[in-house]
Amino acid sequence: MITTVEDLKNRRSIRKYKAECPTAAEINAVIEAGVCAPSGMNQQSAIIIAITNKAEIEYLSKLNAQVRGHEGDPFYGAPAALLVMVRSDSPYGVQDGSLVMGNLMNAAYAVGLGSCWINRQKEVFELPEGKALLKKWGIEGEYTGVGACILGYPAEERKMSPRKENYVYYVK
Repeated sequence: MITTVEDLKNRRSIRKYKAECPTAAEINAVIEAGVCAPSGMNQQSAIIIAITNKAEIEYLSKLNAQVRGHEGDPFYGAPAALLVMVRSDSPYGVQDGSLVMGNLMNAAYAVGLGSCWINRQKEVFELPEGKALLKKWGIEGEYTGVGACILGYPAEERKMSPRKENYVYYVK
């Protein structure tokens, strides 16, 4: 238990990555943790799309930057991305997808990878280009993007920012 708590306390969002892609075993270990996330009424509304194709990641980053209205690479050059989507008709979708994202990021740290939650996947996959990607990848049904968990070997070390005062209130 101590190792798990320490991993949770020490994980940070990484925004600089080495070019080398994580191994299939490392990515699969992270995915397995995501698949094991709890879900509302065990409906398991989330899916994970694992991408290690550099051109696909660069295209997704370009679409994300377009939605953001900002130049640059919102995927920070990460060599892998795990997209978390949820069934659009799920009343628990955002919560289910968020739990999957949390598990992915914490598992990434536990296996020695860096990760970062990249927002705007909902907007990216509402675009015609996003819908075309899902079709190209063989994803059928109506899905809403929750987040992208970018992955890679960290090229930076990050320290925890100070925690705000009054973060926790105890009611006894």
